[in-house]
Amino acid sequence: MVKDDRIYHVVHTESSGGWGGQEIRILSEMLEFVKLGFSVTLVCDAGSPIAIRAQQYGLTTVELPMGKKTVKGLLALRHWIAHNDFDVINTHSSSDSWMVAVGMLMTSKSVPIVRTRHVSSPVSTNRATSWLYKKAAAHIVTTGEKLRETLIRDNAINPDNVTSVPTGIDCNVFIPSKDAAKVRNGLGLPVDKCIIGIVATLRSWKGHSYLLDAFSQLDLPDTHLLVVGDGPQWDNINQQIDRLGIREKITMCGDQQDVVPWMQAMDIFVLPSYANEGVPQGLMQAMACGLPVISTDVGSIVEIIDNNNTGIIVEKQSSVALAKAITALKQDNSLRQSIAERAMLFARQNCDVSAMKDRMNAVFLTILNKDKK
Repeated sequence: MVKDDRIYHVVHTESSGGWGGQEIRILSEMLEFVKLGFSVTLVCDAGSPIAIRAQQYGLTTVELPMGKKTVKGLLALRHWIAHNDFDVINTHSSSDSWMVAVGMLMTSKSVPIVRTRHVSSPVSTNRATSWLYKKAAAHIVTTGEKLRETLIRDNAINPDNVTSVPTGIDCNVFIPSKDAAKVRNGLGLPVDKCIIGIVATLRSWKGHSYLLDAFSQLDLPDTHLLVVGDGPQWDNINQQIDRLGIREKITMCGDQQDVVPWMQAMDIFVLPSYANEGVPQGLMQAMACGLPVISTDVGSIVEIIDNNNTGIIVEKQSSVALAKAITALKQDNSLRQSIAERAMLFARQNCDVSAMKDRMNAVFLTILNKDKK
């Protein structure tokens, strides 16, 4: 963005040491804003996955000891803030949001803070957190409208100070395969099976355990389960697979930097999350790939899945409901195809990364223009 004959500098901060949709969104957004002419910088925890990926993408990256709220991290961040010029700072997780807000107070700078809220877990109403959201942050961004409405209702956030900007995906990259058999052969997956798939970090609330239970209940011998992702639940999930005796019917391929072919190999996509969601990228990616999707009414998921139209919504934490929905799609080719077609059309019209870029651009412009007054 160019204004007053100079390029504005936007800083993103991320204290998370994990890797998932939140971190992917940050880097995707930064890359889009580089194309717009922004100067962008990522300040993140030293050695974190997002630091490694950002450097691979050629993004300006600053690594500080900020994985947790510590005095060391606060002082390092305060020092960086004091000695660098930038026009807006966009925080993303709890630790970096607190340290940026306090660090800003410790300097003579008055740079607007945008706080992006990615998950649907409740925000505390205590005095300190209210200060962080209502006073320290110039604006709040949520990744779904339902998350925005929750902050307005439960935390008394001024509606004018919070904007929903759903995460976008590249619909030129996430496309259906023209030859699914060839894709499956290349990945070592069975060509003659109906592949049920999930792409998600292996965290408890993503609901993998319910999907495994549901899959074990299916009376469908010609099905195969594909689990793409890695994370803290890896060992627990593998132990559950062995307890259920379904190891030969499952492929656990771990983390994949390019998930497109793995999605293209699937027939049905399932994300049985039961907490902490905004609008999951995996669902939008699957829809753009022309897959029928099954998920739950958590976070802002129903903003992209209209039940029995662009996907199927089932009761959360219910393997029985999951098994029923999978069976319905597996046995009804017409239903599976019609939902997949509507899902792909919706994704292309509503979920492309360009929409996210334009909405965030508008947020930054509004904040910066207000700050100039």
